[in-house]
Amino acid sequence: MTATLAPADSLPTTPSPERRFRYEYPALAVLLLGTGLAYLCNLSANGWANSFYSAAVQAGSVSWKAFFFGSSDAANSITVDKPPASLWLMELSVRAFGLNSWSMLVPEVLLGVASVALLWATVRRPFGPAAGLLAGLLLAVTPVAVLMFRFNNPEALLVFLMVAAAWAMTRAIEDGRWRWLVLTGVFVGLGFLTKQLQVLLIVPPLALAYLLAGPPALGKRVLQLLAAAVAMVAAAGWWLLAVELWPTSSRPWIGGSQHNSILELTLGYNGLGRLTGEERGSVGPGGGEMPTGGNGMWGSTGITRMFEPAQGGQIAWLIPAALVALVAGVLLRGKAPRTDSRRAALLLWGGWLLVTGLTFSFMAGIFHQYYTVALAPAVAALVGAGAVLMWRERHRLWVRSMLALAVGLTTATGWMLLSRSVHWLPWLRWTVLVVGVLATIAVLVPASKKLAVVSALAIAFTGLAGQTAYAVNTVATSHDGAIPLAGPNVGLFGGPGMIGRPPEGMDSMPGGPDGARPGNGPMPGTVTTGRPGREMVIAGGLLGASKPSEKVVALLEQNGTAYTWAAAAVGSNSAAGFQLATELPVMPIGGFNGSDPSPTLEQFEEYVAQGKIHYFLGGGHGGDHGGFGPGSSGTGAQITQWVQEHFTATEVDGVTLYDLTTPRG
Repeated sequence: MTATLAPADSLPTTPSPERRFRYEYPALAVLLLGTGLAYLCNLSANGWANSFYSAAVQAGSVSWKAFFFGSSDAANSITVDKPPASLWLMELSVRAFGLNSWSMLVPEVLLGVASVALLWATVRRPFGPAAGLLAGLLLAVTPVAVLMFRFNNPEALLVFLMVAAAWAMTRAIEDGRWRWLVLTGVFVGLGFLTKQLQVLLIVPPLALAYLLAGPPALGKRVLQLLAAAVAMVAAAGWWLLAVELWPTSSRPWIGGSQHNSILELTLGYNGLGRLTGEERGSVGPGGGEMPTGGNGMWGSTGITRMFEPAQGGQIAWLIPAALVALVAGVLLRGKAPRTDSRRAALLLWGGWLLVTGLTFSFMAGIFHQYYTVALAPAVAALVGAGAVLMWRERHRLWVRSMLALAVGLTTATGWMLLSRSVHWLPWLRWTVLVVGVLATIAVLVPASKKLAVVSALAIAFTGLAGQTAYAVNTVATSHDGAIPLAGPNVGLFGGPGMIGRPPEGMDSMPGGPDGARPGNGPMPGTVTTGRPGREMVIAGGLLGASKPSEKVVALLEQNGTAYTWAAAAVGSNSAAGFQLATELPVMPIGGFNGSDPSPTLEQFEEYVAQGKIHYFLGGGHGGDHGGFGPGSSGTGAQITQWVQEHFTATEVDGVTLYDLTTPRG
């Protein structure tokens, strides 16, 4: 009997058993347990986190219709400006455990732990356990990841699903089975239901990696990728189709769209508008030069954007090292067979970093610093894999040179980022600089085993010290609002793209004593009444949620269930705090920006005539002016003017209320 051997390039290239070590699973258990405990620590300090999403969680926990559509209020007047997948886990948790900060945020923590575990499993398959554990650790301590896995924005679920797609594709590259391609498509489709088009940034790297390295013949690889695309469309399309076919008269308005269309939201405000800066219904212009000569409202665009003060401390610590690791890893695997799983993995993660990073760097539309969490898995995977590959081949001079380059760039980056907060742990930047320089020199010199261990520890300190300190600071600090930032104050204050932090030595932004606590993001101009220690109410604004006093809450709760909406306010954040405090529907006129044409003035008049709305809430940023940006002369302004003309204002603890059941005369 003769044996038939398969061609060399059709065999999967899994790592040999020699790279297993006995302490892998105990180390993994410590990593995951430590990540979970760290993320849970001080979790309640974040309160409602982003109240825009918290209000939607409250609505979905009491109304299945609001659950399905992602409505901002249980009476289903308007949805949030994203698909609802990121809300579903939180809403189920709140249904089970009641409405509180922990029941809402613990699912996000669990997604963080699961993402670390899945990244370990994904990197481990081609590169071995050491690389997998290092990648998981680096993701766990990335400052923006620590922030987002303790927050209620869509990013936590988005990152988990993107890593899951990379895991499934890694399995597909190993054995070429159809099921892994289909599963990859399903994960990407669910990512679309989390944050729409952003997840598609990882599709080209996923497809390219399989097209180049998948085991089957080329024709079959193409068919399998088409099957993955069909699975992706099916996983996302069922919900989009349901929303588009649902009669508009019996579903909420699609928040963020100007014509009540989920397709418009997908392709416009959350799609091409983010790239071009032409988001209709947004609050202002995107990147580029403003008439005053400053940068765009969302910060300057360009190749160095990820290293600027607003973004640098969130993600930039190991980006240079990741790029060096990508180049070195591809060179080391240069003569491997076509199906080499390690080279394919490097191309996957490298493509993820480059495509997503360049898109973020040059997009002219709305860009927030926490978006950079989408880069964290790719950076962690490349550094974890590249460090192990280069360390094992450090007997080669060129490899030692590449490793030294990575350490040197990491040292310089850490020094730069830590120098932006000179009054916070001032000794740390000097320690990183000294240790990093010594580690760079030590790597270049062939050393004994003991000295190699010391060098490895010095390299680890250089790469981990700064961002771990940022991570600890993030856990210890409360974060809420629409634009949270990880780490210490780096002096961001005023000016376009710099919303969220006062300069060193200042306690707050202009507009009130609580306008900008470290880690918060209310927009300058948010109205605060009362004095420190005797706070009465924050009426809310574009980026800061309302914080009603007990007297206002009691007034809204009185006979509140007799109305479809206990109150209405212009803008989602103005409405959110009142809704969370009362757990009664509060209509957010105009959605997040106050600029969506929902409801129209005629619809609002009809609701009032039918006795469906009890109060109209004025006061606060935009509250008496009918919205923000484009909305300041739109529906919100019209409704506000109509209310002021036909109803009498009453001020309660700094909030202007209009009883819509008692017109003038």
